[in-house]
Amino acid sequence: MIVERKLEQFLDEDVGNGDITTDSLVDPRTRSVGHVICKERAIVAGLAESIILLKLVGCEGKPKARDGQKVPAETVILEISGRGIDLLRVERTLLNLLCHMSGVATATSELVNIVKANGGSARIACTRKTLPGLRYFEKKAVELGGGDTHRLRLDDAVLIKDNHLELAGSITRSVRKAKDKVSFTKKIEVEATSPDQAVEAGLAGADIVLLDNMTPHAVKKSVDFLETQKLRNHILVEVSGGITRENLASYVKTGVDVISVGSITNSAKAIDMSLELHSVKK
Repeated sequence: MIVERKLEQFLDEDVGNGDITTDSLVDPRTRSVGHVICKERAIVAGLAESIILLKLVGCEGKPKARDGQKVPAETVILEISGRGIDLLRVERTLLNLLCHMSGVATATSELVNIVKANGGSARIACTRKTLPGLRYFEKKAVELGGGDTHRLRLDDAVLIKDNHLELAGSITRSVRKAKDKVSFTKKIEVEATSPDQAVEAGLAGADIVLLDNMTPHAVKKSVDFLETQKLRNHILVEVSGGITRENLASYVKTGVDVISVGSITNSAKAIDMSLELHSVKK
C-alpha cells in the first residue's frame, strides 16, 4: 500500500488536471501495445514497481527481464498493453522510475565488482543521502545491485556523529547514554575522524565505528590501532566520505567491513531507456 500511494503521488505530480495533448489527439477507444527498451548495458531495477504503476492506470505489464538482472544494450525489459491514452499518461513516470532505479542498481553493482576484483569482502552500502520521496525505491535498487541498504530511517540504529557529540558530550559518554536509553536490539555506531576516536568508540562499547573522511592511510592506521587494543574482532569498521570509483580499491585494501558511498543514490547516472507504442488494429 505504501508503494502504491507513492506511485500515485508520482502520477499526480506529472499529470496534473489531465494530459491535454493526448486527450485532444487520441481516441480513448484506441488500444495499444508497446515495450520498454534498455538502450545500454545495465542492472535492471524497478520492474516490480512498473507493473504496479501500470495497474494503477488500468494497463498491464509483462516483464521480459528480472529485477537485479544484468542485461546487454538494446534489451526489451518490459511489454505493456492497454488503452493508448492511459499508456501515454503513465509513460514518463514509468521511464523515470525505471531509468533512475536501474542507474542506482548499476552504479552499486560496479562498486561491488571493484571490491571483488581487489580480493575484498567489504560490503558496499548506501547512506540516507537519498532524493526526497525516493528513499524506498533507491534503497531497493541498491539491494538489487548487490549493495547494503544501511539505515532506512533514523529509528533503525544509533549513529552518533560529530554534531551529536557537540551537543551531548564525549564519545564515551554518548555511547553509555545510548546504551542506557535505547533498546538492546539496536546497534550503536560512532563516527570517528581519527584513530584515537576509533579506539575510544571501541573501548566505550560501540558495535560499529564509522571512519569518516579519512585517507586510506589513516583508515589503515585506525584498523591497526583497533587490532592493537584487541577490539577489531568485536567491532565492525565502516568507512565513508570522498570515496569514488577511482580510489575505492585503496579503501578495500585497508580491511574495513563496510564502505558507504552516497553517490550511488543521490547522483547515480540514469540508464537510457525508451518506450515504443503501437496501436492495435481492430
